[in-house]
Amino acid sequence: MRPDLSWIVLPDLHPAAFTAAAREVEATGARTLWTYDHLSWRDMRDGPWFGAVPLLAAAAAVTERVRLGTQVASPNFRHPVPFAKEVVTLDHVSDGRFELGIGRGGEGADATVLGGEPWPARERTERFEEWTRLLVTMLEQQVTTARGRWWSAVDARTVPGCVQRPRVPVTVAAAGPRGMRLAAGVADSWITYGDVRETGRGFLAAVSAQNRALDEVVAAAGRTRPLRRTAQVGLLDREPFTSPAAYADLLGALGEAGFDEVSLHWPREDGRGVPRAALDAVLAAHA
Repeated sequence: MRPDLSWIVLPDLHPAAFTAAAREVEATGARTLWTYDHLSWRDMRDGPWFGAVPLLAAAAAVTERVRLGTQVASPNFRHPVPFAKEVVTLDHVSDGRFELGIGRGGEGADATVLGGEPWPARERTERFEEWTRLLVTMLEQQVTTARGRWWSAVDARTVPGCVQRPRVPVTVAAAGPRGMRLAAGVADSWITYGDVRETGRGFLAAVSAQNRALDEVVAAAGRTRPLRRTAQVGLLDREPFTSPAAYADLLGALGEAGFDEVSLHWPREDGRGVPRAALDAVLAAHA
């Protein structure tokens, strides 16, 4: 099976440029347009960087078919109560095209920008689990009261609820067994970028091994409904785009490994992402 194509458009573009890219992405026939949900990001933190939620709302206004989502939101600076309200609103603005991608969050600037100390690794994972369960609960019902160790909601309203039922689709980013168990328990899909140190064949080996591990977790959890699988090709990984055959080989291998979708970075002026010269070959491979 050939995986679906999705694109990541980074939120460093001016909103007018972001919406123009959204229209181009839709014209490619892609399933999903994703964007990063950070307050700043690595070496780009001193340049323009806009908010994911308003950018996706703007993209919804100029597109009709492509799905729109975060890749990924995290507890670093988002509380489940106001974020659930934003998710419901995006689902309505997009007429039921929103995809909620979430992850435990990194340990960079997003983790300290609010003035707190970075969370230890185990606490970060536990916070993410509690955050996710509360967020999912709020998206599935219109009134929620829950008190957790880190996250609480008191008589919190999410009226009128999501357009999509029972809620927007949830994608969990996870590389380890605990995150995979969370995905198997509450998510509709799972996403991985493998090992950030690996590109090309190393990337394929890493994501394939993680997908096999997820199969074991899903089986142990007794899950019977499908769990969609997405592989994200790194922003700096150029190996799959050296020739049309190289990308076709990667796409075929991902399909054989059991992935339903491949997520690529939209071509950029700074040369990162899919090279503009390789765009036609990528689209031909998915045609």
